[in-house]
Amino acid sequence: MIGFYDYTVILTYLSLLSACAGIIISLAGPGHPYIGTFFLLVCGLCDAFDGKVARRKKDRTEAEKAFGIQIDSLSDLVAFGVLPVAIGAAMLRWSPIMYWLGENCPKWAYAAVDVLLIAILILYALAALIRLAYFNVTEEERQRVESGARKYYQGMPVTTVSLIFPFIQLLQYIIPADVTMMYFATAVICGLAFLMPVQIRKPGLRGILLMVAIGAVEFALMLVGRLLK
Repeated sequence: MIGFYDYTVILTYLSLLSACAGIIISLAGPGHPYIGTFFLLVCGLCDAFDGKVARRKKDRTEAEKAFGIQIDSLSDLVAFGVLPVAIGAAMLRWSPIMYWLGENCPKWAYAAVDVLLIAILILYALAALIRLAYFNVTEEERQRVESGARKYYQGMPVTTVSLIFPFIQLLQYIIPADVTMMYFATAVICGLAFLMPVQIRKPGLRGILLMVAIGAVEFALMLVGRLLK
């Protein structure tokens, strides 16, 4: 079979499987956005360590390295680009436009807002695609002239949303107001942050462990919220 199947890509493959499960569950039936968010957190956990696991294999061929870069970004596009879109679409089923505009609002206003929110989700996915493609190009160029892992990112990494969007969802259990519009506003901010030419230092092991701890807390709190709801 074509492709590579050693331990260096297992976490990447698991992230994709989690993302696909989250997309399907989010959009199944009436929509299950909060359950889909659990899978987003799992994707973030897998991504936190996939690079470090891959770099432990010292005898990787150039083809294996190039494959790792491509497969990681392709998986990230589904996990952190498409899955948040599916979660947002599911949230609209739970919080219809009528809830925000009122029953006496003209029909054209419902349609206009609906189109706007759908456009936000589509443009968010486009921003994630551009961000990941740009990363691939610059990473290939960087590896031609220097070795080791990169120290800085250009723009906010798409993987950051694995902590941001669950936090927005978690607010639903804390504040009485519906957080759907906050989710969409966050999608706009994140999409712009993906493309901003700002240097962000890549976290070391301590930073990664801190983010994993934050994700674990979000997972636990959301689980408790679901069980008590």
